[in-house]
Amino acid sequence: MKPPLRPPSPAPKVGAGGTAGGGAPALPPLPLAREFHFTGADFERIRQLIYKHAGISLAPIKQDMVYARLARRLRALGLATFEEYIARLEKGDEREWETFVNSLTTNLTSFFRESHHFDILKKQIAETARRPFRIWCSAASTGEEAYSLAIAACETFGSLTPPVQIFASDIDTNVLRTAQQGVYPIERVARLDAERLQKFFLKGTGVQSGQVRVRQELQELIGYARVNLLDAQWLQVKGPLDAIFCRNVMIYFDKQTQYGILRKFVPLLQPDGLLYAGHSESFFHAADLFRPLGRTVYERADRAHAAVGGA
Repeated sequence: MKPPLRPPSPAPKVGAGGTAGGGAPALPPLPLAREFHFTGADFERIRQLIYKHAGISLAPIKQDMVYARLARRLRALGLATFEEYIARLEKGDEREWETFVNSLTTNLTSFFRESHHFDILKKQIAETARRPFRIWCSAASTGEEAYSLAIAACETFGSLTPPVQIFASDIDTNVLRTAQQGVYPIERVARLDAERLQKFFLKGTGVQSGQVRVRQELQELIGYARVNLLDAQWLQVKGPLDAIFCRNVMIYFDKQTQYGILRKFVPLLQPDGLLYAGHSESFFHAADLFRPLGRTVYERADRAHAAVGGA
């Protein structure tokens, strides 16, 4: 995952007498020195490019983040200005476009994040007679969510080879490579119980000490590919699907973009399939497409209402 940028240290607190610390007058903080000139117009062009290409709406407060992440690209490419870098993107440099999107994509994930969804999924798997049960993890990031889905499936069937197929995708190719490797620092699994750790992970030794690898059986349940949710067609995604996990990604899109993506989800889902969203996401503006069942789980709006366990 990409950690958030650390904000600059706060200015010293000024007391009632207008002094800081030992009584000296408080000086205004110096502006941060920047290696490259970066204007509001540069930021606006970048906002438009990432929105058009990936649907991501960058708020004005993200200007410092954008500078910090893209300044690395200017250094790597030997460019002197953001204007040169933007021109390179606008000319259609495909390799740099991929790096540009990877740089501005924030990937925050963990094993069994929003754990209630996995309880609901296990119930859904058990109650659905179709086999294989097919899941799309549409914002897979570094793989923790996809492997959590695989573990839930294994636990449902009491087998390391359950009749379940998982397709995992992301727009960021860097995180997909991490996901495919299935190797994580041991602190990433620290919150998992001992039984899951022993059953589904292998502990590294020697040069791999301090790391864990997911079992090969889990890796074989998952297929990976890059998918941009803004693309007109998702050629890599094959329906019908029993479940779509699209969690904590819609918050980066405006309502119009969300609606367009949700509309394309509908025909990919089985009539009784479920859409799992993030805890801060709601799709009331798409009530003609999806109906909430509670706990950020949705069914197709054209399906007769059916309650989900605990919803």
